[in-house]
Parts: sequence; structure tokens; C-alpha cells
Amino acid sequence: MHIKEGQVDQLNFRVFDNRKEMGKVAAKEVANKICALLDRQESVRMIFAAAPSQIEFLQALLQEKEIEWERIIAFHMDEYIGLKDSVSQKFSAFLKMHIFDKVPFKKVHLIDGSNDATEECQRYAKLINAEPIDIICLGIGENGHIAFNDPPVAEFNDKEVMKIVELDASCRQQQVNDGCFETFDEVPTHALTLTIPAMMSGAHLFCIVPGASKKTAVKRTLTGTVSTQCPATILREHPDCHMYVDRDSYDL
Repeated sequence: MHIKEGQVDQLNFRVFDNRKEMGKVAAKEVANKICALLDRQESVRMIFAAAPSQIEFLQALLQEKEIEWERIIAFHMDEYIGLKDSVSQKFSAFLKMHIFDKVPFKKVHLIDGSNDATEECQRYAKLINAEPIDIICLGIGENGHIAFNDPPVAEFNDKEVMKIVELDASCRQQQVNDGCFETFDEVPTHALTLTIPAMMSGAHLFCIVPGASKKTAVKRTLTGTVSTQCPATILREHPDCHMYVDRDSYDL
């Protein structure tokens, strides 16, 4: 099923032949974790990433028939500041299209990027902090970011749960490379993001990172020094993080 597996510090990773196979296996394992948690608790609190890298995983997750969606409370991890409600580039719009509007969640908590940014950070942090986060499904950016914690703003000991960040130029360029925006200047300069401690607070992390554009970030995550120069390296210190990559994103 996978063509290679390994462990770096506490991070387990597997390499798959293609994106579809990677997404299918990741979805099955997330579904298994959801079901196991629901056997012993009332509901599951999950955070999702909004990015083209997650599409195969999300498509496969929707096919997992045993998931009791009406017992899942959903969040997402970041959102641009200042985009109009009607635009498709909003991360909330992406997730509504690919999963939030497709199954009957118990509750979906969307980040409102048009609200006062400071107030929105406080509002959303309160929702995140209300109870423990069970599962986080995330990706890694080309510059090694997790959520919108780019190297210049990433803090492993951040005291905030959500904060306002200025997006790194390489991060904004990735949004163009991914086809989310036509030009660099169209990409917003600022966003709201869950901080790294908020992401690391999830009990079970599933990190899905396909594509040739992620090869450098994956290599740095697995082989580099744990440092905010590649924020994703902190995943190696999480007690239960599973990383799924494909042949394109892993430097065989």
C-alpha cells in the first residue's frame, strides 16, 4: 500500500505511490480514529486545513460511511483578513465546498475574516479553548508553515491561541502557484491563524502533504533542525502525529 515508511523523533511518516492512494489511506485512518473516540465520548472536535493539497483526502473522507458526522464539531485553522464574503478564495468557502456543506456536522465554527481581527481572534480562541481538540488534519506549506505560521512569525511558545499575521512573500506566492489567485498582488497580505501551540494541542494529528512543490518542505521537516525556520519541524515533537506524503513530495 505504501512504498516507504519511517519515523523521525516522534513523527511517523509513510510515502505513497500517488495522491489518490495517499488520501484514501489517510482518510481511512482518520475515520478509524473518529470511530474509536466516539466509542468513548459524546462528540469529536476536529480542525481542518483548507488547501488544494487536502482535496484527495477530503474526497476520500466523505466516502467513509461509518463516520457519525452529526457527532463532530468542526473548526478550521486560518483565514484571510478582508476578503469579501462572496469570493471563493476564502478558506471557509473552500471547506464548505469540499466537506462542511456535504455532511451533517453537529456544528461548524467558521473564522470570520471580515470581523474586527482582534475581536475575531478572541472569539475563536474561546471556541477552541472550550474543550480539548481531538483531531487536526493539516498540511505543510512550501516554506514549511503549518496553518499560517510562516517562518518570520512562527513561535513555538506562542502565548496566543489565534493571532493576526503578515503573510510571508513565499506563502503568498504559493497561493498563486496553487491556482487560488491569478496574481501575487491579489493575495491578501494578512490573515488570522491558530498558533503553533494551538495546533500542537490537538490529541491526534494527521498531516497530508502531496505534490512536487512540497518536496523541499517535507525534506526539511524530516531532516532539518527543529526550528521556526521550518515551523513544521515541531511536528516531530508531537506524541501522535502521522504524516502522509506521495512519491512527488518525498525525496526518494
